[in-house]
Amino acid sequence: MSAHDDRLRDRQFAFAAHLRDAANPPPPGIEPRRMAVYRELFRATLESLLAANFPVIRRTLGDDAWMTLVGDFHREHRCATPLFTEIAPEFIAWLADNVERLPSWLPELAHYEWMELRAQIDDAPLPPHAPDGDLLTGVPVLSPQAWPLAYAWPVDRIGPAFQPASSPVEPTLLLVRRDAAMQVHFARLSALAFRLLQMIEADEGHSGQTLIDALAHEAGLPDDAAFAHDARAMLQRLRDEGTVIGIRSR
Repeated sequence: MSAHDDRLRDRQFAFAAHLRDAANPPPPGIEPRRMAVYRELFRATLESLLAANFPVIRRTLGDDAWMTLVGDFHREHRCATPLFTEIAPEFIAWLADNVERLPSWLPELAHYEWMELRAQIDDAPLPPHAPDGDLLTGVPVLSPQAWPLAYAWPVDRIGPAFQPASSPVEPTLLLVRRDAAMQVHFARLSALAFRLLQMIEADEGHSGQTLIDALAHEAGLPDDAAFAHDARAMLQRLRDEGTVIGIRSR
């Protein structure tokens, strides 16, 4: 690398370091007023992007704490991607790495909020499946735009009026899905529905009936006709709403 290249690199690093934190000296020869414009432009762009992705967090923390959080992220984190759509996962990872100085529920709430964007932009194609196949004899197929999620914190309830001091005993089980009309839906799941979706998501080649039998054994109800009936009805409802898109053969 030539001396000119070294000087250019050093100048670029100094420029970036000053944009992150005004306490770092700017590169020589640039008018302070111009550097201030660049700093504000970068900060405002990042804040606007994060505010659009995490509106609940912004409202819950309030303006001052939110701006401090964004400033800390801007100053401390080194993003591995230039893509705007990937900034949110970088922010979530940074929150998780710094949770000891933040509200304990913040990383999970951020992940839950980000799932809406993920559901909106996910472009995974539908796998091969028979939409009207027999759910009991075939292998149920989960929509690639459906995500069963488990959180330690009640992320669907946290907001300006509710910020829990401790996590509840039971996890919060949720389903995020996008329907055929490109609408994103959020719903709470029962423990039974969550476990069934976990099994389907694992895609181990088991028929719907085999999954229901496994659920019954886990619940200690291997011969309970009412349990089996309810589980079959639940599997059908999951297909009716589009969470399960059909079956594949084993």
